[in-house]
Amino acid sequence: MATSRNPLRYLESRKNLTGSACGLVGLALTFAGVAGPYWPVVVAGLYGAGALIAPPERPQLPDFPDPSAQLEELRGDFGRLREYLGGVELPPAAAGRLTELTELLTALLDPGWVAEVLAQDPEGMHALSRAVRQDIPEAVDTFVRTRWWTRLTPGTEPPERHLERQLTLLYEEADRLAVALREVEARRQESHTRYLEDRGRSQ
Repeated sequence: MATSRNPLRYLESRKNLTGSACGLVGLALTFAGVAGPYWPVVVAGLYGAGALIAPPERPQLPDFPDPSAQLEELRGDFGRLREYLGGVELPPAAAGRLTELTELLTALLDPGWVAEVLAQDPEGMHALSRAVRQDIPEAVDTFVRTRWWTRLTPGTEPPERHLERQLTLLYEEADRLAVALREVEARRQESHTRYLEDRGRSQ
């Protein structure tokens, strides 16, 4: 299948088009009587020269999803995460920490200007994606599995302490992201103020 596409691709290539144009010049010289009996060599030579001087083909860029599509996909994953969390029984303190975290993530991911700013921040998108797709599920799943073993070996450190600490750290990370997004908008507002002030002085 690939071999059947290659000749067609070459026919449409810059090398073939440029070579063909030069070959037509050779035919024109032949009809004008300039090439003489060596016209096949002239036509082939001009075609080859044209193919050599033609600019190389530019590879097509990969079709990556745009930031808004990535954000929409992350919203879907966050929805599935919330369904999973809804079926997990957690101690009151850890459940409270988790509620604070999911509420903050919901505010960041909800459609609106905050999500628009977030979509333009690759590092912020990466941090949020890592929290939703890896950190939170792993923290909760590890707690569930460790809690089962703790029942068999009483006297060990309660696993909920680690879970509470992990959720606190994740909340602090998400909060830093929210602060950074707010600062982006604050700088944008300040820039607009300076622009208006400079425009007023120039009038």
